[in-house]
Amino acid sequence: MFALADRVLRGYTRALDALAGLCLAIMVVLVFGNVVLRYTFNSGITVSEELSRWLFVWLTFMGAVVALREHGHLGVDAMVARLPRLGKKICLVLAQVAMIYVSWLLLAGSWAQTLINWETEAPVTGASVGIFYASGVLMGASAIAILLRDLLRTLFLPLTDRELIMVQESEEAAALEQIQRDVQQADAAAMAQSLDGRSAPGSGKP
Repeated sequence: MFALADRVLRGYTRALDALAGLCLAIMVVLVFGNVVLRYTFNSGITVSEELSRWLFVWLTFMGAVVALREHGHLGVDAMVARLPRLGKKICLVLAQVAMIYVSWLLLAGSWAQTLINWETEAPVTGASVGIFYASGVLMGASAIAILLRDLLRTLFLPLTDRELIMVQESEEAAALEQIQRDVQQADAAAMAQSLDGRSAPGSGKP
């Protein structure tokens, strides 16, 4: 069950990652093109500012969903890291339950705003303003699905101490930890190759 959920969420976040990249590309074209047109031809792209603002909001929420699945959001682990294993698990469960509740509030509020503003037209593009608020619906629903998966894993699967923390206090700490893991893996691979060479036939050693 967890393997299937992981595959589905992995495919879903990859699609969101691609869409976020597309949003960023469109924003660059709109903003840069608008600047060039203004200074060169004394004109501009009418929908540039409004559409770029909407794309930025959608880009932010989609990126937040991807980071949530990859446990890439920053947090404070100074106290949790010093707790015993049971304490880490209790803190993680409480944090996940709290985040599910906050995500539900975001989902409910965004859905209400989407319905309220669906008939309202944006001043420049004429598109429904509800599309703007629908980004919160995407974020809330996606976050609830991801957090429920994480909560069930925490309750029913044995997790390592690192998995029970799931946050880093800074990007530098996360990068340093990744470098340390890479070095350890490289050392282990080199040691394994060395042992294989010593035990190979013709090496002169048993």
